[in-house]
Amino acid sequence: MIRNWSVTVGRASRAVREASAPVTYGLIALCCLIFLIGPASGLNPAYGTGDLLLAAQRAYFHRWGVVPAELFEGSTRAALTPATALFVHGSWVHLLGNMLFLYVFGVMTEERMGRVQFTLFYVGCGYLALLGYAAAGAGSEQSLVGASGAISAVLGALLYLFPGARVTSLLPFLFFLPLRFPAWLVLPFWAALQWLAAGRAGQGPGVAYLAHLLGFGLGFCFAWARFGRTTRVKSARTPAPEGENQP
Repeated sequence: MIRNWSVTVGRASRAVREASAPVTYGLIALCCLIFLIGPASGLNPAYGTGDLLLAAQRAYFHRWGVVPAELFEGSTRAALTPATALFVHGSWVHLLGNMLFLYVFGVMTEERMGRVQFTLFYVGCGYLALLGYAAAGAGSEQSLVGASGAISAVLGALLYLFPGARVTSLLPFLFFLPLRFPAWLVLPFWAALQWLAAGRAGQGPGVAYLAHLLGFGLGFCFAWARFGRTTRVKSARTPAPEGENQP
């Protein structure tokens, strides 16, 4: 597993880092706010404690998350759930992990796409990723929540737009040493891990690896179709800034 990623693009890194990304920051703030006032955080006394809290969490996820068995029944409410589920998270780890990835990769992608286009891209690809996941398991009654599909689309778009971006990663099998690799190497490796994990999804915890793969592919294809070859950015051959830290 690859953890704590940060990205720079050679001489363009300072301009990208200083760029305004209100949509990315707004999405992070919105997801955090929804989580804090919802039952999953455990901080809202209105939902009670113990069994009452667990029942409230199940009902909350069922209402706002994607339930494949209900999605294709024609209900308007169910048809909206692939969008609402993007802003709901199941635990602190789930929330913080997704928001870290969105913070690291969203700023650069938003800067290249523009605010309006990035917003539509994020919600649209996230919706389609969850829709595809639901279609693959149409009989399932388990609710699915989280922004992973949309964030995976951001990763896919960044791979196309910034193939030479240097991604700083902490690799557990290398004793968590911070190493820097080009995006064209790291992100396909991440996608391959999702593919392998999707094939074993029934043997482990309920993680929507298929939604990750669909989102990644949608993001890459959108960037390829929308921007073409002329907008790709390659990293300049400059040394990494000293003391670079992970977000």
